[in-house]
Amino acid sequence: MTQAFGLYTHIQSNRRRSAFLLGALFALVYALAFAGALLAAGLQYDWGLPALLEKAGRDTLASAPWITLGVGAWVWFAWKFNQRIIALAVPAQGLTRTQAPELYAMVENLCISRGMSAPKLAILESPAPNAFASGVNDAQYTITFTRGLLDLLEPAELEAVAAHELTHIRNEDVRMMVVAMVIAGVVSFFAELLFRMLGNGGFRWSRPGGSDSREDKGKGGGAAAIAIALLIVAAAWALSLMIRLALSRSREFMADAGSVELTKNPDAMISALRKISGKGEIDEAPSGVMEMCLDNPRSGFADLFSSHPPIEDRIDALVRYAGGQEALKA
Repeated sequence: MTQAFGLYTHIQSNRRRSAFLLGALFALVYALAFAGALLAAGLQYDWGLPALLEKAGRDTLASAPWITLGVGAWVWFAWKFNQRIIALAVPAQGLTRTQAPELYAMVENLCISRGMSAPKLAILESPAPNAFASGVNDAQYTITFTRGLLDLLEPAELEAVAAHELTHIRNEDVRMMVVAMVIAGVVSFFAELLFRMLGNGGFRWSRPGGSDSREDKGKGGGAAAIAIALLIVAAAWALSLMIRLALSRSREFMADAGSVELTKNPDAMISALRKISGKGEIDEAPSGVMEMCLDNPRSGFADLFSSHPPIEDRIDALVRYAGGQEALKA
């Protein structure tokens, strides 16, 4: 188990990196605001590119307090009501102690061993074997198991999965992912809004020379300004997606290691991962919920946009660093 603890010590550096990535997500919101201001200036004024860039910068600075207030309000709303939003997407039902006494006892024993408050438990009536943790504080934290997972796994494997999800809660992964998805959602929303407005003619204005006191603005910079703005929008959207997925991918290794620390049974985690591999897609769940799941079989272009590392890589890490004895399949 020394190896498992060695891997687990990487959690602190992972938190610092995640905080930096979240800061980058906030920066992308301001980049989009600048892109919108540049796009508007390029369509409205027949100036040279330097003058258009300068105007876009001034407009962005002027709107920065309102942007900050708006994003902050949206984050607060998601922080307060994220559980209700998730419940609308995946209608899981709360589990009582009477309905699942053994599962409750298992989770509570794991929590006692680490001095944690026990989360709520819920079940999603889906045949796909999967689980996810949600919430941002002790009053909200919930672990949701699918019916398929409860039917598929043996008790030791189910304990390993529960420990994995508890580790996400303990390490504040769930809270971080909620905020990250909110900010990434804001970026995606405004990027799509700008493209739609441009496509539907929402930015149609006259293009006078303007009334700026400076005599030498030049002309003909509108096309370049529009091109730069669209590139910023596209880059912001792609980066927000990559940052969000980077947060998710890195944390799965830490949660696997945390499961081993809690259960002292790396082979149970390995066995659970093998059983769910490629079977965990919850049809009704949106991508944001799938990114919080134990496994997300939805993959992207060349695995670049996959929210989870491959099961084989996670098993390999458990074998190499956490004392797992099960040999990798060829």
